[in-house]
Amino acid sequence: MTSPVRCEHLSKRFGRVVALEDLELDVPDASVFALIGPNGAGKTTLIKILVNILQPSTGRSWVLGTDSRRLCRDEFAHIGYVSENQELPEWMTVDYFLRYLKGFHADWDDALAEELLREFQLSCDRRLGQLSRGMKMKVALASSLAYHPRLILLDEPFSGLDPLVREELIEGLLERAAGTTVLISSHDLSEIESFASHVAFIDAGRLQCSEDITTLTTRFREIEVRLPATPILPSSWPESWSKPQASATLVRFVDCRFDINRTRSEIAQLFPEALDVSVDAMSLRDIFIALARDLRNPAA
Repeated sequence: MTSPVRCEHLSKRFGRVVALEDLELDVPDASVFALIGPNGAGKTTLIKILVNILQPSTGRSWVLGTDSRRLCRDEFAHIGYVSENQELPEWMTVDYFLRYLKGFHADWDDALAEELLREFQLSCDRRLGQLSRGMKMKVALASSLAYHPRLILLDEPFSGLDPLVREELIEGLLERAAGTTVLISSHDLSEIESFASHVAFIDAGRLQCSEDITTLTTRFREIEVRLPATPILPSSWPESWSKPQASATLVRFVDCRFDINRTRSEIAQLFPEALDVSVDAMSLRDIFIALARDLRNPAA
């Protein structure tokens, strides 16, 4: 089966600025796939290429089996798109806006649209320009779900929203998008971790990792080694360890290829005097910080 989103050697440059560099990405069908990374990492650029707002400098990308540079009405009829900077026609009422969009989608579901309006507490007669940012995001999401898209692209949809609105958007998305592929870019890592099935980390335009979230959170562990005296760190350590940090009688590091037997064996070799070893699971936020620090300080 063709992946809903696939990129091969995708690059984008704006003059001398490299936004994306040789990116390879394969988004599984029916997954909730999260793009994470710092500001300026290239996440929004990637999504804009996928919906043919931007053209790649080199490489190719495919959306629903079609080269993204050749997307047309037939493909867009099956793609939902919601962006934090999305502009809506503010003079339209909510009802007029949805009726206007209905004409572009043969699969428009009136009953679902009405259900989403009730669920999101959207007043049909309110003009879009009178709505708060959170309510506008609800309108954008409702309008993207009402025609049962095969793919939904969300670019920072939760940015700046209060927790209740974020929760309502996530619940609405998950309840109505079963079987739909969702590609979401977000800084809200705690929210992402609660519902994403896959995650890709992009930094400085390069893909650093891409895998299902269970595998990612299983292979990262924070390790603390308690010693009888202040340790002297060895000159070298396993490649899967972030630089160990010594504090009083503790050595702390992150193992990104954690295996209980291998890790304990490596600790025993480097710290034979260890009194105790603690192993703690890490949140997606903590993993992101560890990856980012290693990238910023590769020789540290």
